[in-house]
Amino acid sequence: MSKIAIVTGSTRPGRNNLGVAQWVLEQAQSFGGADYELVDIADFNLPILDEPFPAAYQNYQNDHTKAFAAKIAEFDGYIFITGEYNHSVQPALANALSFLNVELNNKAAGMVGYGSAMGARAIEHLRGILSELQIAHVQKTGLFSLFADFENFANFAPTEQSAASVQPMFEQLVAWTKAMEVVRENASVNA
Repeated sequence: MSKIAIVTGSTRPGRNNLGVAQWVLEQAQSFGGADYELVDIADFNLPILDEPFPAAYQNYQNDHTKAFAAKIAEFDGYIFITGEYNHSVQPALANALSFLNVELNNKAAGMVGYGSAMGARAIEHLRGILSELQIAHVQKTGLFSLFADFENFANFAPTEQSAASVQPMFEQLVAWTKAMEVVRENASVNA
């Protein structure tokens, strides 16, 4: 069975991101179609990118990079959770993705965003990053409003309408994850 990671996008104290990620994990497990696991980037204590070589070389020098790369490589697909920060992806997620390359190539990803504009601008910026990392990202996204889907801007409590936005993303992601497994198999045979 395919393995899909739900990857947090923030490391800030008091972050909303972890609550959204935990909710997405529960929804994903109910949906099925894959094995899902929460991967909290805060657990890896990644500094601002400090590797001397480009990630594509996989010549990692630091233990935190080696541990993060090994964990992310375990998965066939991903759901990235990002709040919108300054009209873009959260800085901790952009930094974390900068540590990696080959571990993500030819895999599939879905995205869940939240913010004052439902995270749409962050999602669009994340699409560019994921494309560069050769990740096939699905069209459907989970989108949540900071005003309607959070109590007091802190406790994640999605409306029924917003909660329904993740279902089409799960459907596309599970299908694309399986398709990308075939792509990776063919790439290794032809290598």
